[in-house]
Amino acid sequence: MASTLIDSAIFQGIFSSDAMRAVWSDENRTQKYLDVEAALARVQGRLGLIPQEAADEIVSHCKLEQIDMAKLRQQTERIGYPILGVVSQLNLLCRDKLGEYCHWGATTQDITDTATVLQIREALAIVDQELAAISAAMANLAKTHRDTPMIGRSNLQQAIPVTFGYKMAGLLSAIERHRERLAQLRPRVLVGEFAGAAGTLASLQTGAMETQAALCTELGLGQPVIAWHTIRDNIAEVGAFLGLVGGTLGKLSMDVKLMMQTEVGEVYEPYAHGRGSSSTMPQKRNPISSCYIHAAISVVRQHAAALMDAMVADHERSTGPWEIEWIVLPEAFCLMAGALKQSRFVLEGLEVDAKAMRRNIDLTHGLVMSEAVMMGLGPYIGREYAHDLVYDICREAVKQQRPLLDLLAENPQISAHLDRAALATLCDPSNYLGQSGAMVDRVLATLR
Repeated sequence: MASTLIDSAIFQGIFSSDAMRAVWSDENRTQKYLDVEAALARVQGRLGLIPQEAADEIVSHCKLEQIDMAKLRQQTERIGYPILGVVSQLNLLCRDKLGEYCHWGATTQDITDTATVLQIREALAIVDQELAAISAAMANLAKTHRDTPMIGRSNLQQAIPVTFGYKMAGLLSAIERHRERLAQLRPRVLVGEFAGAAGTLASLQTGAMETQAALCTELGLGQPVIAWHTIRDNIAEVGAFLGLVGGTLGKLSMDVKLMMQTEVGEVYEPYAHGRGSSSTMPQKRNPISSCYIHAAISVVRQHAAALMDAMVADHERSTGPWEIEWIVLPEAFCLMAGALKQSRFVLEGLEVDAKAMRRNIDLTHGLVMSEAVMMGLGPYIGREYAHDLVYDICREAVKQQRPLLDLLAENPQISAHLDRAALATLCDPSNYLGQSGAMVDRVLATLR
């Protein structure tokens, strides 16, 4: 019985992905507990802290299929945490009371945190893979449309011409920074935890730090320099990273939605029969993926804030803030997986209408080239005076509903310096794309 969109048999493929849901599933979470317990037993067996026979016996039972999940639920509801239930079941599975050596010197949070880090590692690998695909799709669009003119917009008003490649390259630069952030945060976040009741490892009189180091090595994680039971900046950083990625994906979805408007029609999400249709209006083609992206990243952003709240923990082991992470971290990753999947789908199949882009540039009959005219007149009559003169002519062009070029050519103060041909050159959008192409090239040159 599913009760959330992430686990819904209907919506799960829209708001998340099967791969990410598997990472945060009860089955994978429990297996990660077992993986940590098995690694701990192997290490302590090698170090002579527990009998090798006990280590081998414990490891042989650290398999999910040997855990009674229904019983584990009952144990967790009674105890409050799943780890003791897992350890209890392992103990009963082992012969000759060898299971008593399971969990030697560890505390519940050691196993939980380390297992969570193992899940985060798998989840970040999925995010990294999706970001790489999104980067490639954006790079292709930026390169293909490096010189495709479109109108730039400011305050939802037409501003000056840019190129569609420039718009894509701007988003691409952010995606590449996110990939860099991901690489940088891994060594800070992918760190194990084995520190005992209050973080001092007093439970092991000998071999404490050796166990910690070997355990982290066994699991492919970094060794902490000190316990982080209630020092949670690492987990909060993951949330902040997801929030940042979501912001960029949200920007993408916002622009696609606006550009898909009937009156604009510059780009369209990939077409599939019936996709985005209305139950009452057959003509509609709604921005379905962009809507889902917007919804998902908005919730992820709130979860990032919740993870920062979880940093405010009391003393050496907290009373509640830790559990915030249990609630929001899986959902943040699952929703982000959905947003990434939808963004990739949009970008890899985006339909670009270059003719519509040019048509929209020409909607104002040249008014969007007023800055170019002002700058062209500046050397002759001064920039400020040119601004005021062109401003008045623009108002007159709107009033008379005539092309800006005609009124410019008729003005004696302007014609004294620039003839109609020169003014036509200033009014050509393709001549006023600035450094758009060069900036696209610079972004593409940074790709790894």
